Amino acid sequence: MADRVYPSKPNSNLPQTLKPNGNPSFPPTKAQLYNRPIYRPQPKPQRRRRRRRSCCCICCLWTTLLIITILVLAAIAGAALWVLYRPHRPTFTVTSLQISQFNVTTSSDGSSTKLKSKLNLTVVARNPNKKLVFIYDTTDVTMSSSGVDVGKGTLPAFTHGTKNTTVLKGTVSSAGEDLDLSSVSSLKSDLKKGGIPLVVEMDTKVKLKMGGLKTSKVMIRVICKGLKANVPKGKTPATLSSSSDTTCVVKLRIKIWKWTF
Repeated sequence: MADRVYPSKPNSNLPQTLKPNGNPSFPPTKAQLYNRPIYRPQPKPQRRRRRRRSCCCICCLWTTLLIITILVLAAIAGAALWVLYRPHRPTFTVTSLQISQFNVTTSSDGSSTKLKSKLNLTVVARNPNKKLVFIYDTTDVTMSSSGVDVGKGTLPAFTHGTKNTTVLKGTVSSAGEDLDLSSVSSLKSDLKKGGIPLVVEMDTKVKLKMGGLKTSKVMIRVICKGLKANVPKGKTPATLSSSSDTTCVVKLRIKIWKWTF
């Protein structure tokens, strides 16, 4: 006889899910077993970028307005100072230059060439302002000829009163500085012509006084060109042979971190 197969009875303890036709479906899901709702991932909320952008735009706008306001106030203050004080730059003129020593010597083996020089300098500074006083620090003086440094020195610090003319005297010298071949050839060429062209550069810091107000110190450079002096012969010092073309220009220098303009 053929064995009959009887279907097993469903476990009545398990929850059953009815199909649309009324028949139960097996097996039940885990959510049905533990009576938990099915987890569905929710979309992430969008970040509010518009609000951040609007804040950046407002900050940029206020910063721009602040800078414009500062510039306008500075322009107004500068115009007021110009009307009240009528500031003018001081003037500098080299009136006297004496070369008491100027020797270019080469060693016996020809390995090195040195320069020994001594120059006496007189500078006249004039303040054309009626209400402004200039207060100068010690001035560093550098003298060159055709791009070759021939001496360095200093001028004393001084206070330049209103409508005042001050005479400054100093010594510029070089104590055996080594020269390269191009510098030697340039100096010897000028010496053969009977005189050497000179350029004087003066660097200092100056403070401006307007009544009871004093500004901070600023750097200036005074450049005097068109000088020419004869080289001394024997013990007689040579004087300035040409100063008609001397022009001293005063330039303001600005230092930003390590760079000076």
